[in-house]
Amino acid sequence: MNRKNLLQWLPLALFALVLFTPLRTPVLGALQRGLLATGLWKPDVPVATPAPADAPIVPTGGAAYPRNLPLLTLDGKHANLSDLKGKVVFVNLWASWCPPCVAEMPGIHALYKKMDPKKVAFVMISLDENPAKAQAMLKRQGYTFPVYFPAGPLVPPFDSNSIPSTVILDPDGQVAARHDGMAEYDTPEFKAALDNLAAGSHK
Repeated sequence: MNRKNLLQWLPLALFALVLFTPLRTPVLGALQRGLLATGLWKPDVPVATPAPADAPIVPTGGAAYPRNLPLLTLDGKHANLSDLKGKVVFVNLWASWCPPCVAEMPGIHALYKKMDPKKVAFVMISLDENPAKAQAMLKRQGYTFPVYFPAGPLVPPFDSNSIPSTVILDPDGQVAARHDGMAEYDTPEFKAALDNLAAGSHK
């Protein structure tokens, strides 16, 4: 094969290398991360769900938490979303094989490090069938946010047909925002919205 033919086949070979090897997810994730940097993919800003005018006034912490979602931690311990009552909860469904999930994770991790853990909790739910693959990716990237695996079927509003999918719960467990698809969460506007949502529960 001469040099000209080699140059003609090189793009096809690189394309095949990306698509049909383990490089596919990180390469496509990096490309999509670049797209996120344009600012075109913005999540819905969470807002507090107003109570109906005739709703009874219930003291903070007095109402039953509406979210029962059994989970397993990375080390196999049982947990439940209901344990986070009183906090704003950032729930994200992802998988290590999902390029858009990989693309938005640096922004989520950056946001996680800026939030007060006493007021805002992060629940990163991996849908990997092989937990070891999720754990390997987390270790490789140095992510430190809390990661869980479902301990049973996902229930509304977490049973999305696509990933990544993000649901923001207010301190009482009500859905304050939802976004299906990748987004850039590490913005001043989104952080301020989470702070405001958390502060609203203490008024």
